[in-house]
Formats: sequence, C-alpha cells, structure tokens
Amino acid sequence: MNDKACGCTCAEEASEEELLARLDDVIADYKDKPGALIPVLQMAQAIFGYLPESALKKISLGLGKPYSEVAGVVGFYSFFSTQPRGKHMVRVCLGTACYVRGGKNVLEALKDKLGVDVGGTTEDRQFSLEVARCFGACGLAPAIMIDDQVYQRVKPTRVQAILDQYRNAEAAAR
Repeated sequence: MNDKACGCTCAEEASEEELLARLDDVIADYKDKPGALIPVLQMAQAIFGYLPESALKKISLGLGKPYSEVAGVVGFYSFFSTQPRGKHMVRVCLGTACYVRGGKNVLEALKDKLGVDVGGTTEDRQFSLEVARCFGACGLAPAIMIDDQVYQRVKPTRVQAILDQYRNAEAAAR
C-alpha cells in the first residue's frame, strides 16, 4: 500500500499542499451529509497529525460553516489539537489516588526527561505530554498511559526506562 492510499506520511513528509489536497477529498465526500463536521475534523487531524489553522479555514469554507463554529468544536473536545502532537501521547493520571500516591512526582520526572511542560511536544515530535484525571487503575496508582498502554505503580525512577522502550523501538524500526 502506498502512502497516498493509506493516507499516512510514514515514508516521507508530504507537503502542506498535498495534505490540503487530501483534506479537499474528505470534504467533498462529506459536504452534503448532516453531522459532517466532527468526522471531517477527525480525518483532518489524522491527515495532519493536528489541526492547523489552514485546515480549519478549509473545513469552514468547504462545509459552509462559520469559522467560529469549527474552532468552537475543536476547542470544546479534548481529542482535537491545534498544536502538533508527538508520535506517542504520554498521559499522567492526576486523579485523587494517583495524585496522593506520587503522580505529581511522576509528572515532574516526565517533564524533566522529555524536556517539555504539560501540553508540550518534544522537539523530535516523538512524545507529547498531557495530564488526565482517571484511568480506572486507582488500586495500582500512580499510573501513566502511553498511547493505549497503561503503566501502573510508576515511580519517577522508572520513567526513563519506560520512555526508552519507545525510543528503542523507534530506532529498531529504522
């Protein structure tokens, strides 16, 4: 399967013009469908990795919706991001159990090891750091989640080893 067919940019970086052209195809498919805004935003985020202003303007014009409505939906749902995100999403639980059992210390260790603050993305765009409220693993707190993998009873001293698993897997894939 080539990059155009899968919609990804794995092998090489696509230009903004190419990405916007892909978005045009998505908008054309959804233009006259009721409730199209959220699915188009989801697909746009999959194409770009986030939602740049150029994509939001194109969606607004293409679906005939006010820019304020499009931006309002993006701002309301935490799934959407207007900032580039890393390949791996790191979330630290700061729900009550995790917070009390050291979640804040784990967060500080992650901020230190990644060199970013909450909401930030590493320069190499490998990791983005966010805070969450509960993963449902309260009995095994503190917990972090990287992509869909939950790590339980995380200690600040284990943070580097956990991150290295992802970095090493990335290096091995090259």
